Amino acid sequence: MARTRRTARTGMAAAVGVLVVAALAPGCARGTAAPTTTTSTSSTTPSGPDAAGTVWLCRPGRADDPCAADGTATVVRSDGSTSVQRTPPAADPPVDCFYVYPTVSTEPGENADLTVQPAETSVARAQASRFASVCRVYAPMYPQLTLGAIRTTLHPTAVATAYLGVLSAWKDYLAHDNHGRGVVLIGHSQGASMLIALIHRQIDPDPSVRRLLVSALLLGGNVTVPVGGVVGGSFDHVPACTSAGQTGCVVAYSSFDTAPPADSLFGRVGAGLGDRSGVAAAAPSGTQVLCTNPAALAGGTAHLDPYFPTDRLRTTVTTPWVTYPGHYTGTCTTSGGATWLQVDTVRTPDDTRPVVAQALGPTWGLHLVDVNIALGDLVRLVGRQAAAYTG
Repeated sequence: MARTRRTARTGMAAAVGVLVVAALAPGCARGTAAPTTTTSTSSTTPSGPDAAGTVWLCRPGRADDPCAADGTATVVRSDGSTSVQRTPPAADPPVDCFYVYPTVSTEPGENADLTVQPAETSVARAQASRFASVCRVYAPMYPQLTLGAIRTTLHPTAVATAYLGVLSAWKDYLAHDNHGRGVVLIGHSQGASMLIALIHRQIDPDPSVRRLLVSALLLGGNVTVPVGGVVGGSFDHVPACTSAGQTGCVVAYSSFDTAPPADSLFGRVGAGLGDRSGVAAAAPSGTQVLCTNPAALAGGTAHLDPYFPTDRLRTTVTTPWVTYPGHYTGTCTTSGGATWLQVDTVRTPDDTRPVVAQALGPTWGLHLVDVNIALGDLVRLVGRQAAAYTG
């Protein structure tokens, strides 16, 4: 089905990467407009490997840790009123988060090197830093498939190199940093694909490791479950999260504001990076892509709690973050062989806040903002799961 149009789609995938800066359409009278999505590699942050050979992008105590960035946000309401919200990192959070970033590397060759560059720093701030209010955040550098590699046929050696980098960092974390603590896995797009494979191969089959799993947030990837079911498909023992106090479960979705077309990479079984690369297990027959709405785990429609970084927005907002309460709703929807998080905008005549847009067209939907469109919900959920986790 989706594989017959691989070449055309993967060419676009390189343009997308997963530069997760919010794809906001113009229209805010108060100065917010569409952001740029350029990625600079003109400077780097020195970062050598630890004793086990892992280069850490984020690690508690690391100097200039992008996952410990300022969480202060401006709240912009529908009537134009604003307030400032401060969210500091937790002093002693009860659990850890292990974050694997999406495709951002513009380096030549099939696999990126392990030099911390602005692309990785920026995406970690945008996607992972707000989780520091509920967990200790670890994020390894890994030899990810570059944007150039994704344009072409994915070579098994390059795919294996990327996955083995994540696996090595995971084993390093377990051996030297975990100390029996619960851990939340967080990944988007290529990062989600790598974590799907890691859970399938290393965590799901092993009860002693599985007990450490607080939850997995696997966004913009294609976790599969039996049609109408909550466990099976990608994982035999890790079910979908269906309540806020549940642990050992997975949240997964891809966001769209219109139904995914037939050639979409997301929401359709067999279409995603993990499926095409072979890093994820092939989906058995009778499965569908999982959608779990982080704002309504039991199902139905709920307001989403978005947070967008302002460093790439042309805006008068001076805090590092901006949030628009009551501006979007999310509903898990299945139709035409696809399953996705349907995002709708709630607008009143005098509401001039910007609206997320299909910056890359309907094939990609709202992939650029999969994380940020519900980041407040995701962070709050991890906080509840951390409180409920008993090991």
